[in-house]
Amino acid sequence: MTERWEADSSANFARRLGRSAAELGESGGTTTCPDVWELSNGDVAVIGRDLTDSYTGRLPEGVSVGEDERVVIIPRSMIVAAKPDIPDA
Repeated sequence: MTERWEADSSANFARRLGRSAAELGESGGTTTCPDVWELSNGDVAVIGRDLTDSYTGRLPEGVSVGEDERVVIIPRSMIVAAKPDIPDA
C-alpha cells in the first residue's frame, strides 16, 4: 500500500514556475500576489486566494478537502505561464 503524501515544511522555495503576477498583469500593483513555485524537494507551492468556504459545498463527487487542506485559486494565466516549467514526470 502507498503511503499518504505529507507536505515537508522544511523544503525551501527553489524557483518560480512561469512568470510573476506583475509580469502577467495580475498583481493590481501590489506585492501580495498569486504565485507558483517549485520547492527544493520538487513539490509545488501555490500562493492564491483561499476560497475553501466558497467551494466546500459544491465540490465534485469524490472530491473532499481535508482539515489541513485549502482550496486555493490562482488566475488561469499563471498556470498557463507555468506549464513550460512543469516537468512531464
